[in-house]
Amino acid sequence: MAISGPVKGYRALVAAGQIISDPAQERAAARLEILDDKLRNYRPTRGAGIFSLFGKSDPLRGIYICGDVGRGKSMLMDLFFKTAPITQKRRVHFHAFMQDVHGRIKSWRDLSDADRRLQSKKLQLPPNGDDPIMPVAKQIARQAYLLCFDEFQVSDVADALILGRLFDALFSFGVVVVATSNRGPQDLYQGGINRELFLPFIAMFEERLDILALDAAMDYRLDRIKGLQVYFAPLGEESDAGLDLAWAALNGEAHPVACDIEVKGRTLHFEICSNGALRESFTKLCGSALGPGDYLAIAARFHTVFIDGIPKLTQTNRNEAKRFVTLIDALYEHRVKLFASAEGIPSELYPQGDGSFEFARTASRLIEMQSEDYLAQSYRA
Repeated sequence: MAISGPVKGYRALVAAGQIISDPAQERAAARLEILDDKLRNYRPTRGAGIFSLFGKSDPLRGIYICGDVGRGKSMLMDLFFKTAPITQKRRVHFHAFMQDVHGRIKSWRDLSDADRRLQSKKLQLPPNGDDPIMPVAKQIARQAYLLCFDEFQVSDVADALILGRLFDALFSFGVVVVATSNRGPQDLYQGGINRELFLPFIAMFEERLDILALDAAMDYRLDRIKGLQVYFAPLGEESDAGLDLAWAALNGEAHPVACDIEVKGRTLHFEICSNGALRESFTKLCGSALGPGDYLAIAARFHTVFIDGIPKLTQTNRNEAKRFVTLIDALYEHRVKLFASAEGIPSELYPQGDGSFEFARTASRLIEMQSEDYLAQSYRA
């Protein structure tokens, strides 16, 4: 049976009317197809000169696909990953990958000296004391020699300081990397602490990966939400199902991951993030002590926000109402797309009580944010 590749998969989607043919996307699919073909006979050298599990072979160049949101990067990654002709492959959001790496590092450092020597022997590595990078990289490489990263971005100093050594080790074990990102390599970790220490990693990435700028003609994420209902009321199973369908339409098969935002030394943690979209409850967003700076950080980080369970507001929860006003102002000013389920239509959410007069502007914005004109604005990167 013939094995489909990214190009055949892409053309099938076009033929089925699921996407519109785009020359930039087809060129990217063709480049991924070349890598797909090379993977059929690829067996990595796993040992950096220490040992070879499959026999020697030249390392394959990976691919780094960058471009604005909504241009089809995740769709292309879907096509490539599904058809990649190997079993030892892993697709993961980059943030989740780094959380896994830090967990492995901690586990290695928690071992006794004797256990580290034993594990090094099992990994066929020379003893390396408490330095975790090589053994962690070897563990990852043994599990998958094709790593596909969604949303490659670097904002954490702890990540930035280990990425160079980590990926140098992964490449030495023959791992092939394919990544998507809204940023080109030179724009990673912009303004970060000690960024000069991060620059060798950028140089290594540009040396080991082909950089592919995806300049598709249109914002395909806008096409995904065209015609979708964005505000669901009243609350109940029907609203929950509608919000679930909207989330699935926007994010496709991408798996949500947890993510963190640093705000003035504090960390905002969210459990459901995907491709620049956030889904969170009203209680989490407005029932806890968040302020304008937090909401501005959320609006700057996410191009789309889903809010579950907006209640009718009264005098007794006026603090939550004030936070909600501030949140909607931040989202509106940043032109963030809003999907929400609520107990009532916007004009019914805070009809009377202290602050209800000021809430009228929020209700008006909630209505405008459902309009075709508001939703038709291109997604920002």
